[in-house]
Amino acid sequence: MAVKRSGTQSKRPQRIRASLQSVQEPRSEPPLSRERIVATAVELLDDQGVDGLTMRRLADRLGSGAMSLYWHVDNKEDVFDLALDSVLEYRGPPQTVEPQDWRGEVVHMLEDWRASMLRHPWSASLLPRRALGPNILSRLELLSKTLSRAGVADADLNVAIWSLWNYVMGATVTRASFELSDDDRAAAQQRLTRLSEHYPTIERSRLLLDNDWDGAFRKGLDFLLDGLAPR
Repeated sequence: MAVKRSGTQSKRPQRIRASLQSVQEPRSEPPLSRERIVATAVELLDDQGVDGLTMRRLADRLGSGAMSLYWHVDNKEDVFDLALDSVLEYRGPPQTVEPQDWRGEVVHMLEDWRASMLRHPWSASLLPRRALGPNILSRLELLSKTLSRAGVADADLNVAIWSLWNYVMGATVTRASFELSDDDRAAAQQRLTRLSEHYPTIERSRLLLDNDWDGAFRKGLDFLLDGLAPR
């Protein structure tokens, strides 16, 4: 009996030590939070697109159960709204932009908006059909305030905002979906040359070979802002 008791007593401290070690070991994953869910959702959307985001896949990336997500977000639609708004945060113009340079402010704001969506191409497809979050609303408020300060009348302000919105969205969607290689462009231009009798102007301008997306965006934006400038 003494031998058995001694054996039992020798195992008990080992169990206690093992239990203490498991409690004291740091967790392999940080605690679940809304911020971490949103950041991981953005990563998943970047990797797999809108159709690739499910609550199960998101939970797997986070190393948690799917039901645990619902303590922090309402549903998948809520995740879409939060992820979209997070990538559209605007931190303001750089110090090189003068406070009175309204065009410089607008150009930076819209170039930043376009660049943000090109870094996350799924955002352009989500934005037209999502609830507008605080980041995009703040961006639109700043844009409206800047244009108003520049002299755009209140009666024209909504038209100005939607014109710029449509320009940014169109330029972003076109750039994100235009995937022709240089060889494809050259072949298309050669075909256009053979049909120059029917399409002389776009053949002469070599439209299909022009891939200066950033330059075209900036110049087109200048055209729009010229029309908004106070007369």
